[in-house]
Amino acid sequence: MNAAGQAVSESVLQAEPEAVLAALERALQEHALHDRALPAATRLLLQQARDALHQALAEGESARLRYHALFDAVPDPVSILSETGIVLDLNKAGIRAYHRPREDIVGQPIETLNPDLPPDHLMPVWETLNRGETYVIEVTNMRGDGSRFPVEVHSAGFEHAGRRCIVAVARDLSGRWQAESRYRLLMESIDKGVILLDRNFVLLSANPAAHRILGAGLEADLRSHAEEWTIVDEHGRVLPADQWPPQRALRTGQIVPSTTIGLHHRPSDRMVWISATTVPVFSSGRAEADHVFVLFSDITDLKRDSTLFDRAQSLAHIGGWEWDRGRQRLYLTGEALRIVGLEPGAHAMDDLLARLRSGDRHRLEAALEREFGQRTGFDLELQGQRGDGHAFWIRMIGEVEHGNHVSPRIAGTLQDITERKQAEETLRIQARTDPLTGILNRDAILGELDARLGEPAQAEVAVLYIDLDRFKTVNDVLGHAAGDDLLVRTGQRIAHAIGTEGLLARFGGDEFLVLCDGNERAHAPQLADAVLQALTRPFLFGEDEFTISASIGIAYAPTDGTRPQQLIQSADIAMYDCKRRSRNGWQVFTPDLAQKQQDRLQIETQLRRALDNSEFRLVYQPQVDLRHGGIVAAEALIRWQSHQLGELRPDLFISHAETTGDIVRIGDWVLREACRQVREWREQGLDFVRVAINVSYRQFVAEDLAVKVAETLREFDLPGSALELEFTERVLIEDAPATLRTFAELRRMGVVLTIDDFGEGYSALNYLRRLPIHGLKLSQLFVEGVPENRSDVAVCEAVGAIARSLGLDLVAEGVERESQRRFLLELGVPVGQGFLFAPGLPPDELARRLANSGTRPAG
Repeated sequence: MNAAGQAVSESVLQAEPEAVLAALERALQEHALHDRALPAATRLLLQQARDALHQALAEGESARLRYHALFDAVPDPVSILSETGIVLDLNKAGIRAYHRPREDIVGQPIETLNPDLPPDHLMPVWETLNRGETYVIEVTNMRGDGSRFPVEVHSAGFEHAGRRCIVAVARDLSGRWQAESRYRLLMESIDKGVILLDRNFVLLSANPAAHRILGAGLEADLRSHAEEWTIVDEHGRVLPADQWPPQRALRTGQIVPSTTIGLHHRPSDRMVWISATTVPVFSSGRAEADHVFVLFSDITDLKRDSTLFDRAQSLAHIGGWEWDRGRQRLYLTGEALRIVGLEPGAHAMDDLLARLRSGDRHRLEAALEREFGQRTGFDLELQGQRGDGHAFWIRMIGEVEHGNHVSPRIAGTLQDITERKQAEETLRIQARTDPLTGILNRDAILGELDARLGEPAQAEVAVLYIDLDRFKTVNDVLGHAAGDDLLVRTGQRIAHAIGTEGLLARFGGDEFLVLCDGNERAHAPQLADAVLQALTRPFLFGEDEFTISASIGIAYAPTDGTRPQQLIQSADIAMYDCKRRSRNGWQVFTPDLAQKQQDRLQIETQLRRALDNSEFRLVYQPQVDLRHGGIVAAEALIRWQSHQLGELRPDLFISHAETTGDIVRIGDWVLREACRQVREWREQGLDFVRVAINVSYRQFVAEDLAVKVAETLREFDLPGSALELEFTERVLIEDAPATLRTFAELRRMGVVLTIDDFGEGYSALNYLRRLPIHGLKLSQLFVEGVPENRSDVAVCEAVGAIARSLGLDLVAEGVERESQRRFLLELGVPVGQGFLFAPGLPPDELARRLANSGTRPAG
């Protein structure tokens, strides 16, 4: 090669390709211009070099274009850095990301993009690149406006033109950071628990809700602390470990949807119920799940409420039901199945209908059909029978399910009301039945009578009002238990006597009512005779034998009343008249009896005002020594001069006062007035006079009689011997400590105690012996028949013998004839009173007689 060729070669080897090509083109042109012939070999070599260089430049330009296309196509910012960190190049994504022109970045140090880098930041980069690895770091870059954004930078090394360079790809993390922030915010704010477990049940993460729900028992390694937990299913049954939802999700690789489980942490004795969805998590390239997410809600309160609701339904015997008419399916809850006696499983409406009685089955079918058309709801009480034969009552409420127009469903509740219905029936029977005798009671017979009077065809009815005579005697002598037994047995006898001819009820204490047909006037009296005949047989109580009778009043509708109370009142008036006249008989109501009843009511009304109007006065009947005729004492007798009614007989108004209870006030007045009069007589010099007053049984039991007498005697400065108290035989049967104590206190005061009208009652000598009394009064009922009537003579002789044997004084009442006085003297009766000697005298008249005729000491 000549010198020129050598020079060209050297210039080609040492120059850039574009400069070498230009030199070659210039050399060839100059040699051609000056017509300098080059050796053929040299010329050929230069031409070949030129052509090769042309091709090389063309290929380089193509490569450069491809490089820039790829460089700018990368979506993330890409920077080419020199070994010392100078930016050699930057793609278009970087220009957009940093909001700067290219010339402001290229040729500048990397700190232009990231001002927070430390001075030796390239040292760890080159250490990693020299090992042939990629360096990754998260840093914060800065845009042209000074704003920052997070990036993840991946750096790799390469050589360019013999120099070491770095290519750095920066990925903008702003979106990921926002997503992660939102995720973290979501996990921290939701009320759902979220935990992440690995295959060994090591707890990798848990959100705050999970800690709050599971509490202190949430451990890092659930498997190692499994003995502290008991996991149960929704029914409270313990779940084996292989049935835990996380185990199932890991084993099957499938999601385990909402599952109710209970977690009992034994150390803290805390029970938590959750509804959990378990999701298996697969790592890249793995065929089996290696993690599991558990998303759960705290349903402890809901479970408790549900359990309480189920329990309440069971306790209240309420179940639920739903009928899908389209599918002909009937759904019943467990409690509903129990109520109607059906087994669990699929059912049709016919299964329930078959349990109901025929009439109620048709009612339910009609209600269901009507509900589909009218949609108004229904509420039925139905009766049926279970498979075991037990009857039941249910209350069934239903309505069409709203919003379902394609296949309407009816749903509602089904309540067991068997106990309520049985109780209602029991109450209905009890409400109509007298609990003692088992026959109809007052309300029931009034209802029956009201119903019959309301029907014109049945308006001819009769009522028999039955009142037992002497019942109080049995009740008082033998006690209330015997009295109750007597009422039961009397009711049985009356029921047998009337048979099916009448309707019997117990109307009051010892009062019965019979309701019968009144079309035949003779029918009611015939039933009355049958009742009286049934009571003639004695009633036996142990060794004691008692005979009772009845007084019966009869009234007819509509003649004697068109309303129940009016008709019964008429029968009561007739009964009262029968009892007053003779007892042991019957009496038909008449208008005259109604007038008498009106008079009685008028008497009772005026009686209540008599004391306040000062209408009472006392007269005094002398008690006389039958042998010598001297006055030994006097009995105070009450008289009533009514401003409205005039003079009324004592036997008429005293019985009314006993019935109304006014006798207590009247008796107190008599005691005080008699003592006042004795005080007045004593002041007149009649110191020996003793006054006897009658004490009602009502007065005896209504107050502390001994205290009342003591206070009255002190008020008028009288000794007890100035007063004699006469009691009826009824007090003899009050064998109570209080009765004995009252009599003893009165006797200690010196008060004379006498049993009045002895022999009329039914007292026993045993009671007479126990009471500390002074004497007996022989009843006028027996005295008036002596000495002619042998029965009366026998009674008087018996009473006299009793008095002598017990050391009691004896006074005869109602002495009206001389023959009676002589008989009584021969009998040994020392004292008597009656019209033979004097009627009841005004106080002044008695005082005058005492002064004129003289007296004998009492006793």
